[in-house]
Amino acid sequence: MIKYGEFITPEEYMGLRKMVGWVEFPLEQAVACIDKAYLILCVRDDEKAIGVVRLLWDGGYIAFLSDVIVDPKYQGQGIGRKLVETSIQKLKDGMKPGYKVKLTLNSAKGKEPFYEKFGFRVRPNDDAGPGMDQWLIMDQ
Repeated sequence: MIKYGEFITPEEYMGLRKMVGWVEFPLEQAVACIDKAYLILCVRDDEKAIGVVRLLWDGGYIAFLSDVIVDPKYQGQGIGRKLVETSIQKLKDGMKPGYKVKLTLNSAKGKEPFYEKFGFRVRPNDDAGPGMDQWLIMDQ
């Protein structure tokens, strides 16, 4: 039975990241990712974590949709759609009258059409250059 809830362990979170080939990092950082998120939504099949999304927002004008992960065996069943829709609604529910919030994300390569269904625009476009990022790694 598929169910959604606002709890995931750091180990489950890192397991989902590993499942889709994303960068791994220490559990201490995973704890911070979970604890400091505006929203964590975990999808479970019975007790097994099969998906997650993190929404980051500090109440300002920028929010970041992060870590939309669905176990490949469960993709195509509307789970990712529900994760994104719930995140957007949670953000809207937290906005006050007159607020304007730019919701951003970094799409996995090839997943851009999925996000365009929710109104996200691919960059670069007429008014925004390409997204940029870098990994900072502290030597041990």
